[in-house]
Amino acid sequence: MPSLAIARVMLRELLTFSQVPREPEPDLVMDDPDKVAAYTRAGRVDGVMAPVYLFHGANILEILKPGDRAIDLACGPATQLGLVAELAPEVSFTGIDLSDEMLGIAERYIRDRGYDNVSLTTGDISRLEFLEDHSVDAVFSTMALHHLPDPAHLDATFREIHRVLKPGGGIYLADFARLRSPDSIRYFAYQYADRQPELFTLDYLYSLKAAFSVADFRTAAAHLAGQARLHAPRIMPFMLAVKSPPRTNEHARLRPPLAAIAAALPDNHKTDLKDLRTIFGLAGMKCGLL
Repeated sequence: MPSLAIARVMLRELLTFSQVPREPEPDLVMDDPDKVAAYTRAGRVDGVMAPVYLFHGANILEILKPGDRAIDLACGPATQLGLVAELAPEVSFTGIDLSDEMLGIAERYIRDRGYDNVSLTTGDISRLEFLEDHSVDAVFSTMALHHLPDPAHLDATFREIHRVLKPGGGIYLADFARLRSPDSIRYFAYQYADRQPELFTLDYLYSLKAAFSVADFRTAAAHLAGQARLHAPRIMPFMLAVKSPPRTNEHARLRPPLAAIAAALPDNHKTDLKDLRTIFGLAGMKCGLL
């Protein structure tokens, strides 16, 4: 069962019959140093995004196999990438981002953590011209696709994923979906305003307003038909994911460290993690690692 707060949002969404229009991000590329710093702090181990990264990290690990070459689209400061790279040392990762400021932080983070299975490169995720056809084993992206300027670029990104991915490769693409009610958007943006940098709160608000609709994702995901499934909660499309069938055979090795990370979360973050599992479970997406 979802928490009481989430149940209230679900009821509001159920009773709202129109949808707020999309407002593209004010900064399509996050290069402002203060905004980048705020976003980075919110995502590190004790940040408000920690349960989100843990949830998506477990799902990413489920679509990876040892020996894979995997790419992280719009990797940002590499918080998600670092979590996955640490737990999948036999996978070779490349993080791709357009923001030099983000990549600078990501490079320092990867170096400080000693991840020797990660490389970083500047690139437009809707134009992966530097990658050959069927050259990667897995593609993932978390909470970043809403930075694309319009549905045409979203469609182009999915088309590029289909082009560069090997047959039978792993896919995990997660992002916000546009909510119906402005009050629901404000609830999530300001849910932890007292515990997060003000710039992150504003960025969160802008991100929710910039989210693509479920219909936009459904159109784009058609490029991956037969490879991955769109999981979008019907009542409250706060987040959605496009996920391929599991590929890992390392459940026994991966479950204990993921469980330890979950156990170390503060109680409010444990509630957030439970809500994510419930919301995506209602959309038919399960994770055998968490």
